[in-house]
Amino acid sequence: MLISYNQNYEKIAMGLLSYIADFKSVDRLQDEMESYIQSEDKQLFLWKDTDTDNIVGIIGVEYNDVVALVRHVAINPSFRNEGIVYKLLNKLQSLFPNHAINGTLETAPIIAKWAQKLNEIDDSVDQK
Repeated sequence: MLISYNQNYEKIAMGLLSYIADFKSVDRLQDEMESYIQSEDKQLFLWKDTDTDNIVGIIGVEYNDVVALVRHVAINPSFRNEGIVYKLLNKLQSLFPNHAINGTLETAPIIAKWAQKLNEIDDSVDQK
C-alpha cells in the first residue's frame, strides 16, 4: 500500500533512503529530506507491506504537469526480489495517470524494466 510521507515517518524514510549510496552521509541525507519537505513539486511515498504492516520501501518523485520523475527508490533488503518496486510504480502511475513516469540516470533502468513488464502484460492480454 502506497502512503504519503509525513513527519511521523521521518526516521523510517531516512533509514530507507540511507540504502542509496548517495545518502551514506547524514548531512546529504538530511539535505535531501529537507528538499522533499520544502518543495511543492517533490514528494516522498512509502510502501507499507500489507502482510507485515511494516514500511519496507520508499520512492521520491519530482513532478510537473506532464512528467513524474522518479528520483529515488529504495527497498528494505529483507523485502527485495518480491516485486515491490513494480507494485510501487503501478500505484504511482495510478496517482499520476496523466503523467509520463520517467527516471533519472540512477532510476531509469528500474523504470525501463517496469515499462517492459507492463508492455509484456499488455501484449499477452491483446493476444487473448
